[in-house]
Formats: sequence, C-alpha cells, structure tokens
Amino acid sequence: MQETSTSSRAWIKPVLAAVVIAAIGLGGYVALSKRETAPAVTFLSIKGDKIAPESLRGKVVMVNFWATSCTTCVAEMPKMVDTYNKFKADGLEFVAVAMSYDPPNYVLNYAETRQLPFKVALDTDGSAAKAYGNVAMTPTTFVIGKDGKILKRYLGEPDFPALHKLLAESLRG
Repeated sequence: MQETSTSSRAWIKPVLAAVVIAAIGLGGYVALSKRETAPAVTFLSIKGDKIAPESLRGKVVMVNFWATSCTTCVAEMPKMVDTYNKFKADGLEFVAVAMSYDPPNYVLNYAETRQLPFKVALDTDGSAAKAYGNVAMTPTTFVIGKDGKILKRYLGEPDFPALHKLLAESLRG
C-alpha cells in the first residue's frame, strides 16, 4: 500500500520544479520588460532658461549627454540635428546636455557656430548625469516615450536607422 501511495505522488516534484522555473522565468520577464521612468530633471539651457520636466510631459524626448571634447559626440551631432529636423514636426523634443566638465563658453560657442536647432543645456554640477544613472561615457542618449518611460538608452553613437524607426513608432503611438 505504501508503495502505491509513493509512486502516485512521484509527479509532485517535477510539477513543483516546473512551476518554480516558470515563476522565475515570468519574474525575470516582468523585471526586464518593466521600463524605467525618466528622472524628473530640470535642465538649465545655455540661454539661462529652465527646461522643466512638465514642459516635456506627453512628448517623445531625446536627451543626449555629450561634450565638445568628445570626438564621437562632435561626429554624431550633425546626424542628431538631421534626426531632430526630421521628427520635430511630429512633436519630437530634444535636449543636448553638456557634461559638467565641458566649459560653458565652449558649449555656447559650439551651439551657436553649428546653429543647433534644439535645446542645449549645461549640467554644471553633474546632477542631471547622476539622475540619469551616473552617465559618465559620452555620448549617451536616452529616448523617452510620451508616458515618461525610457524606451532606449544608447551608449555611443546610435544606430540611426533603428533610432529613426523607434522615433517614428513612438511619435505615432
């Protein structure tokens, strides 16, 4: 009698193991698919204007951390300008945030001589870079959806065709 009882319960361990594995997998999927909310940072533009988080709500926003001393940043900037010009009519907002070590007069000179068409901000105390996850490497670009969640973080120059596809989909939705 004991033998039958044990063999009839033999299925419990494999089923429990499968349930535990499925729960771990589901937890991992939920954790990975859960998008982070962009930090509520008020940027200070090179013109002295405050760019408040409220002014960016409900919009697709690109936040690009860069420096005038960063060769990759300088090389990608014309493509960033083209990207902004391509999508601004659809509602894209763009804030180019100069790193704390970048001299403000260099940033101002760069923005004026290149006629950057988007908002350029100074992060003189490094608080914006810290709020965005301790950004240290430039360029680092964040794409933020209308819901305020970070859709994508690019370290280095983005894959521009993929970025354009993401922006087109996000601006439509």
